Amino acid sequence: MYARGLNRQANASMAAQTKREIADRIKEAGKRARDEADARRKAEKAVPQPKELGGQKGPEPTRYGDWEKNGLISDF
Repeated sequence: MYARGLNRQANASMAAQTKREIADRIKEAGKRARDEADARRKAEKAVPQPKELGGQKGPEPTRYGDWEKNGLISDF
């Protein structure tokens, strides 16, 4: 009986240690992923957009989810 209780305690201790190790590995992997993403963003160059010909004057008319032309509004 005593051996059984001791074995359960050992298993519980090992399970807690294993969960801790898994959590640590997940945190390390997340940190590596963030660092890699930051490095890619820094290495990325901005692609210049061509000028629109014959488009609306002023700010982008679709930025609020609707289109306004000559005072008439149409929602998407």
